Amino acid sequence: MEVSDVSKLKSLEDENAKLKRLLADAMLDKVVLKDLLGKS
Repeated sequence: MEVSDVSKLKSLEDENAKLKRLLADAMLDKVVLKDLLGKS
């Protein structure tokens, strides 16, 4: 693996982690909203 490949991989891993956090936050928001509206 070249240095540029390692850099690209690190960047993609960081972006993937960010997207996973955003998805988890959105899923949590959905659960909270459903709970507040009394729908389960």
